[in-house]
Amino acid sequence: KMGYWDPDYVIKDTDVLALFRVTPQPGVDPIEASAAVAGESSTATWTVVWTDLLTACDLYRAKAYKVDAVPNTSDEYFAYISYDIDLFEEGSIANLTASIIGNVFGFKAVKALRLEDMRIPVAYLKTFQGPATGIVVERERMDKFGRPFLGATVKPKLGLSGKNYGRVVYEGLKGGLDFLKDDENINSQPFMRWRERYLFSMEGVNRAQAAAGEIKGHYLNVTSGTMEDMYERAEFAKQLGSVICMIDLVIGYTAIQSMAIWARKADMILHLHRAGNSTYSRQKIHGMNFRVICKWMRMAGVDHIHAGTVVGKLEGDPLMIKGFYNTLLQTHLE
Repeated sequence: KMGYWDPDYVIKDTDVLALFRVTPQPGVDPIEASAAVAGESSTATWTVVWTDLLTACDLYRAKAYKVDAVPNTSDEYFAYISYDIDLFEEGSIANLTASIIGNVFGFKAVKALRLEDMRIPVAYLKTFQGPATGIVVERERMDKFGRPFLGATVKPKLGLSGKNYGRVVYEGLKGGLDFLKDDENINSQPFMRWRERYLFSMEGVNRAQAAAGEIKGHYLNVTSGTMEDMYERAEFAKQLGSVICMIDLVIGYTAIQSMAIWARKADMILHLHRAGNSTYSRQKIHGMNFRVICKWMRMAGVDHIHAGTVVGKLEGDPLMIKGFYNTLLQTHLE
């Protein structure tokens, strides 16, 4: 009665759709493995319980409705799974992810599992605030049109004093950069506390603007151990005249959404450094495609997010990176 495989299921416009790459354990049928993923990410548990009969199980159970073999592989399959919109709390990335990527990745029936993509229906998407600032508005604030922005990250990322950090900001902006930014792990260490960094960095920004006669900027990282500290740092950045602040992906989905709400109210641009994403996005058969993170962060309200590059020290396939950019530039999520 609680079957999670339904090849005849007719997808509704309001359904949340997920595409998983499933690698079943040896001897496990791919359809069985896909149904197990659908069950564990919705209403099922490890055994049959009589309380299932107290729910509208046909409505609330997820449905694995299609399984395709992954081309050029022998044991990998694409599993298409549909979830009813009522399974998710409105406007909550935390609740969405608790179901979609909660327990299923440790499931015994699968050797590996990867969330490749999601379709978020408009009915659910509209419960999120989304990013406050678009490309046009940011160009207006920077007063720069017809070319890409040119930016860089302060190096070395750790160890500089506040005064020398501000000097790097000034020299970089004076040399022609539009902006510099803090790196992911520069927060408030003993060698340079956050207030000191903010003051010297914004002094460098103001001096460079005066020298160049054009608008410059610096992304001040407000990442901290508590929401109270992050709000305090972001407020101070705003008081100093910064139009943008920065957070790290590792602060968590709820903290990201909270900072996005603050940034919208404060009329600040919010930049997200994707620190930590490769722990689950780099492996091609297990974890999660960064494309999904791009969608979730847009829903959360992030204006900027690192999406990778095809040069430099980090891995990145040109077509894959271009796909991330295309996803982030979409006016709606498909």
